[in-house]
Amino acid sequence: MTVMIDGKALADEIVQHVAQEVSAFKLKHKVTPGLAVVLVGDDPASAVYVRNKIKRTEQAGLQSIAHYLPAETTQQQLDELIDQLNRDDSVHGILVQLPLPAHLSESRVIEAISPEKDVDGFHPENVGKLVTGQQVLVPCTPLGCMIMLKRHIDDLSGKHAVVIGRSNIVGKPIANLLLQSHCTVTIVHSRTQHIEEICRAADIVVAAVGQPLMVKEDWLKPNAVVIDVGINQISLNGKRKLVGDVDYHDVFSKVSAITPVPGGVGPMTIACLMQNTLTAAQHQLN
Repeated sequence: MTVMIDGKALADEIVQHVAQEVSAFKLKHKVTPGLAVVLVGDDPASAVYVRNKIKRTEQAGLQSIAHYLPAETTQQQLDELIDQLNRDDSVHGILVQLPLPAHLSESRVIEAISPEKDVDGFHPENVGKLVTGQQVLVPCTPLGCMIMLKRHIDDLSGKHAVVIGRSNIVGKPIANLLLQSHCTVTIVHSRTQHIEEICRAADIVVAAVGQPLMVKEDWLKPNAVVIDVGINQISLNGKRKLVGDVDYHDVFSKVSAITPVPGGVGPMTIACLMQNTLTAAQHQLN
């Protein structure tokens, strides 16, 4: 029987646990961990993400510090704000919502954030530590994926995992985390030949490529575990609908477990941001 991996329920559990840990942290240090979120411009999707993050921040007992900047904000102005947040002891985590307006450099912003406060886990120093297996702030989406996998599979050791997509945000870090859990890992991407055959050999498939409904039933072997990171808008019967990179209804009866879209990886990403903020505060004060 196929299990739907309920990301929302698991995210609620994580946030509740973080809230308990935050209460203990406050008693010990007389400090509330603070998360600064910076939104540049008025992209509707980004605005929704930021609202959800601020709501979760409050539920976790963290201090929410929001900065809303106009789309015409200059690179120098954004750099100055990040520098100010880096030096602010009440801020333990910094998140600049991506994507940024085209005239701003995402790589420059990522590198400007102090690695200790980089709760997104994107700074090159944190990426290097992840690759070499050191303790580090792990990117939130891959971290959420790993928590879901470990809840469903007791021992990942020796499993063959196929990651579809090679982005710096999801594909590469999840591949490294799977390696650290002793999986055999294959990364496939737009230039890979015979992707379907490679996926059919996988015990675990993580789809993170941004192609709606790409993975079909005949791509998967029986009882595979599927983590669908994709969030795509399509038009269906004249209505807009959110779907993943995996054709959920097509594959459902064949796999042993799968994450839905929405309600799977998305809520876990925000919950792991709360966890990372607490972890960053613990490291900074200890």
